[in-house]
Amino acid sequence: MSMRKKDLLEIEDLDSIEINLIIDTALSFKEILSRNIKKVPTLRGKTVINLFYEPSTRTRTSFEIAGKILSADVINFSPSSSSLSKGESMLDTIKNLEAMKPDIMVVRHSTAGTPYFMSKRIKSGVINAGDGFHEHPTQALLDFFTIKEHKSNIENLKIVIVGDISHSRVARSNIHLLKKYNVDLTVLGPRTLLPAEIEKYNVKVETNLDRALEGADVVMALRLQLERQNEGLLPSLREYAMLYGLNNKKLRNVNDGCLIMHPGPLNRGIEIDPEVADGPFSVILDQVTNGLALRMALLYLFTGGVREREITA
Repeated sequence: MSMRKKDLLEIEDLDSIEINLIIDTALSFKEILSRNIKKVPTLRGKTVINLFYEPSTRTRTSFEIAGKILSADVINFSPSSSSLSKGESMLDTIKNLEAMKPDIMVVRHSTAGTPYFMSKRIKSGVINAGDGFHEHPTQALLDFFTIKEHKSNIENLKIVIVGDISHSRVARSNIHLLKKYNVDLTVLGPRTLLPAEIEKYNVKVETNLDRALEGADVVMALRLQLERQNEGLLPSLREYAMLYGLNNKKLRNVNDGCLIMHPGPLNRGIEIDPEVADGPFSVILDQVTNGLALRMALLYLFTGGVREREITA
């Protein structure tokens, strides 16, 4: 079985069969990461261009390493040192890049809808690595992969997402993905950081951390976007940390074996204390490792890979 489309633009484009295909493929690729020599010829002759218009550590690096492990030719495009700085339009830029015959372009951009704009105008595959406040589908997929890896049955799990829901593309993608499954999903944060129409997502909404965390099986903290402090949405970082920051005391009523997650980067001492981020129930670094395997799977599947084909060397 292969993917039916050339692009990964948002989670809502995927059905449960496709999601399971991606996760199963990522699980197969993860075995490669335990080898002494992490190199297979799976994508030899394929070209991947990473177009990151926003800063990134985990997403950009994992896509680059994923392509190189699979023997693809990986090009990291830097807007600041390109002809964009000379006034070239984005459309002309991507058209010229496509003329060099890449197989897939991975794009991150501050403007929502940029991956759609690209996908309608080029024949190369497009993977959305985060667009504005819209979505971050690969993060949601790796989060789902991590949960499934640690929990034998995802159905009926109580999952809590806490933080700046309004401005989080990670939250949106996770909500869309998790609502495809029978989970008990709660989003939590100050009322000023919750979308005005949050109820339309058909999730439980809370503003009280203690109530939301009671009996939780998975708690996902989101990065508090410090750049939004100037908008007057919070009285202070100190108050946010007191009311919504995760620490051991606040997690006392979660279920045994509760997973603690965070997409990174972490603001330690604000949305999560070091004792929790580095504690025994944290799977934050597991998310990073799984992100590499997951993005290997995506590059493979969206460049025409077929799940049954041999993917090891």
